[in-house]
Amino acid sequence: MKYSNLKAVLFDLDGTLLPMDNAEFTKGYFKLLAARLAPLGYEPKQLVDAVWAGTAAMVKNDGSRSNEAAFWARFTELYGERALQDLPVFEDFYAADFQKAKALCGCNPKAAETVRAAKEMGLRTALATNPIFPAIATESRIRWAGLSPADFELYTTYENIGFCKPNPAYYQEILKRMNLSPEECLMVGNDVTEDMIAAKLGMQVFLLTDCLINKDEKDISVYPNGGFDQLLACLREAAPGNEPQS
Repeated sequence: MKYSNLKAVLFDLDGTLLPMDNAEFTKGYFKLLAARLAPLGYEPKQLVDAVWAGTAAMVKNDGSRSNEAAFWARFTELYGERALQDLPVFEDFYAADFQKAKALCGCNPKAAETVRAAKEMGLRTALATNPIFPAIATESRIRWAGLSPADFELYTTYENIGFCKPNPAYYQEILKRMNLSPEECLMVGNDVTEDMIAAKLGMQVFLLTDCLINKDEKDISVYPNGGFDQLLACLREAAPGNEPQS
């Protein structure tokens, strides 16, 4: 498929720019979190259940409050207001212990090369990662992928947005903030449900198959797909100034 009139590329992070097995990463992340909070009286299973409940609240968020507010409102329903006293510990966890989760991820140099190549082509870049993590954790994962937060005009975190994937309103909010129309954007991601939903808004899409997630076993042939080599070739063809003249 040929892309046209592109002005920006939106990249997913986990499983896209940052290779990982999502189940393995989640398991390791929870193990680290439970170990850090156990001394404060957080029983591991109850803690994990509470984090999942908070995550569900973020996924259902309607934009009336930040995902951060949605998460902690649900978390404190389960643990009480005392949990807010432990916020500094959670923050320190992401600054320190969470860094060990890098070992659960891979690193594909072509990911960073593709982002930088897109910028060199004159395309704007944003990180459209599901905003269920605080900024400190998202910025860490960006660096694990061989990139810098400064490589993106915008990156979504649980502090700065009130929607989650696969809600189309998540993508609409990014378009609004970047003052772009759907047709001017390419969404690149590895999750058929969460990332390819952008096509329903009129965005152009590319399904990265290196760490493919296809829970509903959809026919992925309906989407342009492949690895970073294929993506980069498509971007070069569609880059401003390279489009065929009518």
